[in-house]
Amino acid sequence: MFKNKGFIFTLAVLFLVLVVGFFTEGKQQAKTTSSITNTSDADAKTSYKVGLLQFVSHPALDQITAGVREGLKESGLIEGENLEIVFQNGQADQSKLTTMSQQLINQGSDILVGIATPAAQALANQTNELPIILGAVTDPVGAGLVDNMEKPGANITGVSDKAPVLEQLKLAQELLPDAKKVGILYSSAEDNSKYQVAEAVKIAKELGLSTEEFSVPSTNEVSQVVQVMAQQVDFIYIPLDNIIANAMPAVVNEANKLKVPIITSADTMVAEGGLATIGINQFSIGVQAGKMAASVLRGEAKPATTPIYTFTEGDLILNEKQAEFLQIEIPEKLKADAVIVGGDSK
Repeated sequence: MFKNKGFIFTLAVLFLVLVVGFFTEGKQQAKTTSSITNTSDADAKTSYKVGLLQFVSHPALDQITAGVREGLKESGLIEGENLEIVFQNGQADQSKLTTMSQQLINQGSDILVGIATPAAQALANQTNELPIILGAVTDPVGAGLVDNMEKPGANITGVSDKAPVLEQLKLAQELLPDAKKVGILYSSAEDNSKYQVAEAVKIAKELGLSTEEFSVPSTNEVSQVVQVMAQQVDFIYIPLDNIIANAMPAVVNEANKLKVPIITSADTMVAEGGLATIGINQFSIGVQAGKMAASVLRGEAKPATTPIYTFTEGDLILNEKQAEFLQIEIPEKLKADAVIVGGDSK
């Protein structure tokens, strides 16, 4: 009988151990589930800091910067709620770009956005760890920022603003059928521009146009150079160049003295007095860059394996007031498909 009592006691102890273990495990699982839920809630409330560096102030880059803010907003990152943007503008001063890049990093930015090639290069020179989004870099490979367009390979990806040069020069020939010589105006200080000039020279030759290159080291020389080139060419072609874009009023002022048309690469430069372009909307470039930044911030994409985004179509932009001033008749078939903008006609 004692043996039976001992056996029953043993069973009771085992049963008690199992019951206690069951409830203990249940509580532990509930605690773990609660911890996971709290972590998810915390992730949903994460706030990000974006360091935004713009090369210089002019309408094209200002539009891109505005677009970046919009792209972030459309992606659910709202300033004052879950987003802080720290903005710096180098005003075309390379030493300032370097200092500002360091400041954006030291201030704890989670991601960096470089608006225009010099700004992106300045950021890249300061970090190979923080993700960098390119906002309007025409030739990221040639600028030494990425390995290739499809697989950038490091901490950088973004948007190229590569212009459709062939279509732009064909447009020039349609508007200016008697033109034989094109003067290409660009800044010798921008790697971005040198790549485009080489492409424009090659394409112009294929179209039967002769070319002459006119470079300026800074905005201070623009007026003088345009005075000279306006006497030697039938029209002026301007690639995507920040120095020239910044001095566009001076370019238009000098070219208009001899009524020399200007074909540009950015819609904003047409609005400032250029004749026409087929170009990518600058605001749209920024929106795309902002959306890419949001995707990287959330861990949905990695710069190393995210292809550089390139727009496949551009908009036809015409300045009708400038055409009237230059006494150029715009074919009706072009007007039908164009965005008509205003501009200074003097």
